[in-house]
Amino acid sequence: MLKKEIIWREILESAIHKKQYRFTQKDIAKKLSISVSTVFNALLIPRKQGAITVSGRDFSLIDIEKLLYIWATQRNLAHEILYQTAVPMSAKEIEGSVPSGIIFGGCSAYAYTHKSAPAEYDTIYVYASASELLELKKRFPKQSGKENIFVLKKDPLLERYGNGTTPDTQTFADLWNMKEWYAKDFLLALKNRIIPS
Repeated sequence: MLKKEIIWREILESAIHKKQYRFTQKDIAKKLSISVSTVFNALLIPRKQGAITVSGRDFSLIDIEKLLYIWATQRNLAHEILYQTAVPMSAKEIEGSVPSGIIFGGCSAYAYTHKSAPAEYDTIYVYASASELLELKKRFPKQSGKENIFVLKKDPLLERYGNGTTPDTQTFADLWNMKEWYAKDFLLALKNRIIPS
């Protein structure tokens, strides 16, 4: 994941779950072990589009929905796929067969986090480290057919946000980029949960 996306995720998660809307570039940089100049650059697009305002050393998130859509449209999910294959198993069987440490994304993340699914799904997206990827390849060797498991690169800060799933904000950005027809149902359900009305 790009560093700007890691920064956007931190801002969105803080706003949605901690009701923190005001930040300093220095604090974000320190928290994420990223340079202040990287934080500054990550704020350029949301600032230009009115999702964030800057005053002196502080900046404020003023439009959660707009920043979510900025991230969703900037996200390149396909670029982060490390491995994909066809597995002759149902979604639930695949989910039950992945090794520990794997982070569920997409529909699985929604279903696990919110204990429901607005539609049936048959494709699994997971995030894995290099060592976890090796184990996934052993459990799910390359096969021909319709690919139904996609392994994406796990960023080093992802695990701090949840219990084995991507945080809602990242799930939203990922669902926006998924091609499966049912992703739209999950996206709408998630939007209703995380965007204040």
